[in-house]
Amino acid sequence: MPRLSSATLLLVLALLLTGCQGGSTPSEPPSETGSTTTSPTTSASVPTASATPDSPPTSAAYKPADAKGKAENVPVPVMPELAKENSKAGLEAFIRYWYAQLSYSYETGSTEQLASLSRPSCALCNSLRKGIETGWEDGRWISGAAIRSATVEASFDPSMPTQVAAVQVIQEPIEIRAQDGSLYQEPTAATNSASRAALVFDDQRWSLVDLGLLR
Repeated sequence: MPRLSSATLLLVLALLLTGCQGGSTPSEPPSETGSTTTSPTTSASVPTASATPDSPPTSAAYKPADAKGKAENVPVPVMPELAKENSKAGLEAFIRYWYAQLSYSYETGSTEQLASLSRPSCALCNSLRKGIETGWEDGRWISGAAIRSATVEASFDPSMPTQVAAVQVIQEPIEIRAQDGSLYQEPTAATNSASRAALVFDDQRWSLVDLGLLR
């Protein structure tokens, strides 16, 4: 079974979840203990052809990726209005949305929206994105890898320029499939890990500036 000659694909195979840390770890630990469990993705309806003009639109069925082909009709995450607020609740909502976008990128190979949510200073964010893009090159696709839950414990101090949060993430096994559906390399097992995220709020929006694993 072929393997990549560089380290790029091991980035997509769980940089976030297997102990590789990007950038500097934020220095401030979360100071509040409230946690929120979320199922971050929001479904977007995809109208199908209707028999009559008055027929209501129907949603195309979501099909996860497998050895037979790529995922289809993956629900597109929608940023909640709360995630645009400069508040503790807004910070936590934004982080959950970021992980929803990360999960969507694994399933679809689309990373444009994910890239817009972080700063160039977030080395791990950049590595994850580039690893996903590499995993989808040359007709390959990724199956599994969905992030099913993200629990966030945020520290919020309006007087500080950077806010910090601890995030617990569960991710399904990651499989990279070749054009013929065979495994391109050995799968990465499902993971459950904790990370520390640092974010800033300016220009009326949150941005992720650093992400590192908690050991």
